[in-house]
Amino acid sequence: MKSVKFYWLLAFCAITIAGCGGKKTDENKPISEVKTEAEKMDAGQLRSMAMTYKEAIVAKTGEIEKITAKLKEIPATELLGQEASNLKTDIENLNKSVNALKERYEVYCQKIKEKSGDLSGLQL
Repeated sequence: MKSVKFYWLLAFCAITIAGCGGKKTDENKPISEVKTEAEKMDAGQLRSMAMTYKEAIVAKTGEIEKITAKLKEIPATELLGQEASNLKTDIENLNKSVNALKERYEVYCQKIKEKSGDLSGLQL
């Protein structure tokens, strides 16, 4: 029952993060498309998108830390069990997601450097 509640909470957080504001992150959008869109943006729009990605990365990193803490609470004798396996899979999936978000975040940061050079407040 606890794992069901956890997954509902995780799904709620993901929907909340994805639904915040007018700008959305898309970890599945091809990098070429992200670069094309970034070319058309001014420095303010680039900064806004980079901040949106930064917030998503920070949120998912927080989720990874919570799941990792939960995994550490599992006794050593149960680390090969289903619950631990599910938690490890969740961590792997979140890490893939964070890496994809970072890749797109870097596109926006690079364009900011080219246009204005001001990356203050955008460091991860």
